[in-house]
Amino acid sequence: MKVSRENLEDCQAVLTIEVEAGEMDESLEAAYRHLVNRVSIPGFRKGKAPRAILVQHIGRQSLLEEAYEHLIPELYRQAIESEELEPVARPEVEITQTEPLVFKAVVPLRPEVKLGDYRSMNLEPAPEVKIGKEEVTAAIEDFRQAKGTWVPVDRPVQFGDLVTMDVDASVEGTPWLNHNDVVYEVDADSRSPVPGFASQLEGVEKNRETVFSLPVPDDHPVEEMRGKEAEFRVTVTETKQKELPGLDDELARSAGYDDLAAMKKKVAEDLKTHAEASNRSQLKQKALDALVDISEVSYPPVFEEEEITGILKDEARRLGFTEPEEYLKARNKTEEEVKEEIRPIARKRLLQGLVLEKLAQEEKIEVDSSEVDGRADEMAGGSEDREKAEQFFSHPRIRQSIEQSLLTQKTLDRLLEVAVGSAEETTKEE
Repeated sequence: MKVSRENLEDCQAVLTIEVEAGEMDESLEAAYRHLVNRVSIPGFRKGKAPRAILVQHIGRQSLLEEAYEHLIPELYRQAIESEELEPVARPEVEITQTEPLVFKAVVPLRPEVKLGDYRSMNLEPAPEVKIGKEEVTAAIEDFRQAKGTWVPVDRPVQFGDLVTMDVDASVEGTPWLNHNDVVYEVDADSRSPVPGFASQLEGVEKNRETVFSLPVPDDHPVEEMRGKEAEFRVTVTETKQKELPGLDDELARSAGYDDLAAMKKKVAEDLKTHAEASNRSQLKQKALDALVDISEVSYPPVFEEEEITGILKDEARRLGFTEPEEYLKARNKTEEEVKEEIRPIARKRLLQGLVLEKLAQEEKIEVDSSEVDGRADEMAGGSEDREKAEQFFSHPRIRQSIEQSLLTQKTLDRLLEVAVGSAEETTKEE
């Protein structure tokens, strides 16, 4: 065979492979021997029909296709070995000529990453977190709300109530909603079923039908209803208001604290820890974005397509669809339209992953098996069935996923340490 190579800018190489006559003849003979034992030809026992008779029976194209099926992969393998290429995915193969046989293989190669001067990055450390009384009070109030109980009341509906109601609605004469005993929290900010619905319930008395109309918003999921007028007939059959526990030591004890003072102290500590973790996470993302901006990254297009496909599948599963096709149908969009929407996200995720991988190599960051064991044991400890969880986390693929997650976090920690450390050194020098 004859091989010529062209290197492309996006981490791909194009191999043009011309098959020599002797190679083609050997492949055709091998194809004949394979097919003659599988094809039944009248007048001949299997395996005994001459090649000319076989070709007459199945057609020359079928013989060629059988020969190509084995010859092209073998010659491709020989070509990448002779050119010392390391493919990272399957090639795109195209037959460009048949006499003699010539085919092209577009070979995806390893991404190329040239990190920018990350040691000169200067990121200001996250500001010191201070938790005020208002934040502690708000957090405890949320807990009180969660502990509240709904009790029936005999009065007109107010905001914050929980009502049971019968609803009948139509849009310009077309039936839309028809439900009995619907439980609905009367929240002034609610947009369900349409904006303003909750406000119409304020002041409504029990067992007395109220009729009102509201416009369907332009962003409603059902396109045919957008901008039209909806008429509602609502009868509230029960009204409840929430009774909250007192803000006292008893409330604190129900949450596992000795008294209210201890609860406030621990809530303040937890809020501070959470805020610091959030600030650190944002700073890591800022450092990573800055590193991507100053780095040069090149990768084969197949990487981006695989990333897009993965995101599409994950999004479909997240929304409860078993297949991406069902998700596309629900969105009323083609696969190409949705993929183009996903592409910027996939590209960003891919760039960040490749840059972090390179940084881990540069900084010689590694994760040993004991760290994976520790993380797996930590996650298994939070499971109801620990034995089953331990079996799950012992699976090689799961352990590899844990290892990759730990490596990513350690690399981000190192990046932040360098980026913020540079800023701190600059501050000291100034």
